[in-house]
Amino acid sequence: MPYPEELKQLIKVVESTRAERVERKKRNEEVPFLSLDERADMLQHHPDVKEEGRRELKVGPSKGYRIAHEMANVLEAKSRVNPADIDLSKVEYETDVLVIGAGGSGTAAALLAQENGHKVIMATKLRHGDANTMMAEGGIQAATKGHKDSPYYHYLDIMGGGHFKNVPELVETLANKAPDAIKWLESLGCNFSKYPDGTLKTIHGGGTSRKRMHYAADITGAEMMRTVRDEARNRAADIQVIEFSPAVELILNEHGHCAGAVLYNMETEEYTVVKAKAVVMATGGCGRLHIQGFMTTNHYGATADGIVMAYRAGVPVCFLHTVQYHPTGIVFPEQAEGILITEKFRGAGSNLVNVDGNQFVFEREPRDIEAACIIRECVETGKGVPTPTGKFGVWLDSPMLDNMFGEGYVKKEFPGKHILYSRFGIDIGKEPMLIYPTLHYQNGGLEFTSDGATCVPGLYLGGEVGGGTHGENRLMGNSLLDIMVYGRIAGKSAAEYAKNSAEDGKLNLEHVNKFHKEMVDEGVETDRIAPMLLPDYTLEHVKAKQLTTTYEGSLR
Repeated sequence: MPYPEELKQLIKVVESTRAERVERKKRNEEVPFLSLDERADMLQHHPDVKEEGRRELKVGPSKGYRIAHEMANVLEAKSRVNPADIDLSKVEYETDVLVIGAGGSGTAAALLAQENGHKVIMATKLRHGDANTMMAEGGIQAATKGHKDSPYYHYLDIMGGGHFKNVPELVETLANKAPDAIKWLESLGCNFSKYPDGTLKTIHGGGTSRKRMHYAADITGAEMMRTVRDEARNRAADIQVIEFSPAVELILNEHGHCAGAVLYNMETEEYTVVKAKAVVMATGGCGRLHIQGFMTTNHYGATADGIVMAYRAGVPVCFLHTVQYHPTGIVFPEQAEGILITEKFRGAGSNLVNVDGNQFVFEREPRDIEAACIIRECVETGKGVPTPTGKFGVWLDSPMLDNMFGEGYVKKEFPGKHILYSRFGIDIGKEPMLIYPTLHYQNGGLEFTSDGATCVPGLYLGGEVGGGTHGENRLMGNSLLDIMVYGRIAGKSAAEYAKNSAEDGKLNLEHVNKFHKEMVDEGVETDRIAPMLLPDYTLEHVKAKQLTTTYEGSLR
């Protein structure tokens, strides 16, 4: 759907201020960064500060912790299985390392476990690669540029972006291991964007003090996923992938060690038992919970399953009181609502402007600040741009990049988004994009240490399912880095555990029974079932009609 006439008239306002804004940028006279005090004030407009959006957990290892209702709902839910109905003596699959999840982190973990001499099974809810990794666009941070940058500066940026609440050891590992992750990906054939002499291209991202954002056009995550997926499939003799079979419960043994998982076959609706010497949890994020009703960039299966399973098994959660809303998600056309518009646009210099065509925030503020500024502009100042469906957004002025760097720059540097918008009759080299913050990243997650280990022996994790690395806000480019660094670490650590520390013992699901009993004891009465597996978007009136039809049919 092309822009309707009323929006085309508002685009003329943007065009009328563009030349002046481009000139100010060339003179470095544009809107400045906010001060620390101004940032603190601006964060009062962020969704995370809404106390009515959170409640205390009543059960589990993090009892008393206040998190979003939507997340609490899946943690305070009944298991999909009755432990008494699962015959754990009937083991359908047995392996050295079981990896739950087959996105970037899970695949990296599988590769490292295999390289360390082990057989691996990857169990995934959808297909191999159906993950948020595929949808990450902008880039991956790493200090690879010599004296102008170093892991020291990268560390400081990560800490500052996370409001200095991050777990320092996790940040140190992430920053120090970043250059090796880039080298590893390149060795596997990852095609990062380069200059003619072969030097990797880098740009700024929100909250970065150096240009360390490596990228592959605007499809960085897809290119990285292609690379590791192909490599894993080339090692099929040692890495078995079981698709459309999500894990629904972890299995412990009599020693309290993690020793496998119960899988659910989404086609046959049967449960199967996988026994393993070590398990890696790499199930990603929670965007499809639609916290506080926000649209999301996340893939269809991002429903916090790994957090649910590990929490029942005794792993505490942390930093789930904060959620990242990416500043720039599509709000028009509505058919593409929620889809990510990469921060690379802003890193390259695109302004965010309001209905009056005025830039109201520096485009490279950290994501929580940027999102809060946009929400304030739309909700409180009345400067938002109205959409045909009654929502509001602001303009991301992509055509100014063609003005600054030459015609065709947007089409060349952002092919994915150029193609997407062209399907709706919109040329983003000539017309700006209408955006609004969209639920993007699970800042928090399960507690873990810098070797990927959790408090449950034999259970490791990598990627978005873990909490602490990014503190209360993640900077652009550190999620693709996180999945590679901690995916590789988790895979290697799990392999070492499987070789040197794993103890065999009788399998059980007693932790599930204990969790259910705690819910009863604490008065948690619910018919909710978790893991959710897939979101249900059936409209209420359709559900009511289906229920009526089913009831009438039963009377015949």
